[in-house]
Order: sequence, then structure tokens, then C-alpha cells
Amino acid sequence: MNNVVLIGRLTRDPELRYIPMSGTAVSTFSLAVDKGLSKEKKQEMESKGQPTADFINIVVWGKMAENCANYLAKGRLVAVQGRIQSRSYDGKDGVKRYITEVVAGNVEFLEWGDSNNNQGFGNQSSDFSGIEGFHPIEDDDIPF
Repeated sequence: MNNVVLIGRLTRDPELRYIPMSGTAVSTFSLAVDKGLSKEKKQEMESKGQPTADFINIVVWGKMAENCANYLAKGRLVAVQGRIQSRSYDGKDGVKRYITEVVAGNVEFLEWGDSNNNQGFGNQSSDFSGIEGFHPIEDDDIPF
């Protein structure tokens, strides 16, 4: 079984590309995922200049890739569900390189905000019309 769930903050804005010939969207970004260390251990590692988070590369395909590129930004909190993938390629210098990344099947946006401010829920944007499956409803249509 190959299944992973991560919660972390984007370390950079997502990069969106389209595959030639097929036109399929692919977005890449990385997440800083806290290691969950005790307060003492975290302080010890920070004092030694060691990271207290893991930095995980994420790959997203299709419409979800476009949504990530359009609505996520560096610093945003997200949950990613997917699978771990390892691959290799020969670099321009002839050296074989190995990559381990998470291929996301689902990305949940845990914080919202405008593109100028990553403060999250306090600055919610109400224009979600570009998200697949989102259909705004009027207050009068809510049954409670």
C-alpha cells in the first residue's frame, strides 16, 4: 500500500506547466511539514542549525493542478493526500539523479486569503467561481 497524508505550509508559490501534445496541467510545489518534536528537542535542533521540518516535493495533475496554481501561495496551509513516487534521470552533467516526491490525488486548502496577505481565514476571499464543483448559494437558500 502506498498512501501518504501530509499537512504543511507551502515553501514557494506553485509552478504550473502544461505537458506538450496532451495539454495536461501539472503543478509542483514543496511543503514544510513540521516534525512534531518536543519543545526541548526543537530548541536543541534549532540551536544546532538543524531543520525542525521536512521539506517534501509535491506534484499535482489536471484541474487540481490549475486550482493549486491559481489559489495557493507561499506560506498557505494545505493537506495533501497522495502516493510516494521515486524516479531518476540523467543530469546534464551525466550524473544520475534520484527524486522522491508525493503525487497528490487530493489537495485540501486549509487557509484562504487574498494574494497579498497569507493570514488565512481572517481575510477570506469570496471569489471561488473558478474552482471546479463550486456553486455559490444565496443566504435565503440556507435551511437554517
